[in-house]
Amino acid sequence: MNVLAFSGSLRQASFNSGLIRAAKELAPEGVRVEQADISAVPLYNGDEDGNNKPAAVTHLAQQIIKADALLFATPEYNYSIPGVLKNAIDWLSRVEGSIFAGKPAAIMGASMGGMGTSRSQYHLRQVLVYLDVHPLNKPEVFVSAAHQKCDESGNLTDEKTREMIAKQLQALKEWHDTLKG
Repeated sequence: MNVLAFSGSLRQASFNSGLIRAAKELAPEGVRVEQADISAVPLYNGDEDGNNKPAAVTHLAQQIIKADALLFATPEYNYSIPGVLKNAIDWLSRVEGSIFAGKPAAIMGASMGGMGTSRSQYHLRQVLVYLDVHPLNKPEVFVSAAHQKCDESGNLTDEKTREMIAKQLQALKEWHDTLKG
């Protein structure tokens, strides 16, 4: 199973990109996690939509089409989804063929705050449901106090969190098999 993972943070030492790096290491047998790069996606502009989509958007669209499942690691900015992640999703939702439809997905997130991105994850879940993505309900991964669970490069060092991610990936694999079975 090929999982395409999106980090909602462009920061080099991002805790959320660190969650994705951990997911790559912890993926169960038969699961491969690849991180998407949303850094080159420009702000959405309807004048560039249609047949003139930016190359970064068409590249991501091809990655989504090839993916069996999706993984989102989102920070929480002002109680919601980071603009860079929402912008990428908005562009990709405009690609012909409903490329998100039917894809199973898991959501996780890390922040320095005490709620571990719970609000942004629920907002992201609403967006994904609209796109006909099938988000995994449980287990949820809310990483609070991420600055105490990651090193200075954003790499996850907390064993309990690593266990939660491994469980979520196993559940995503099972969710995929259930939906596709």
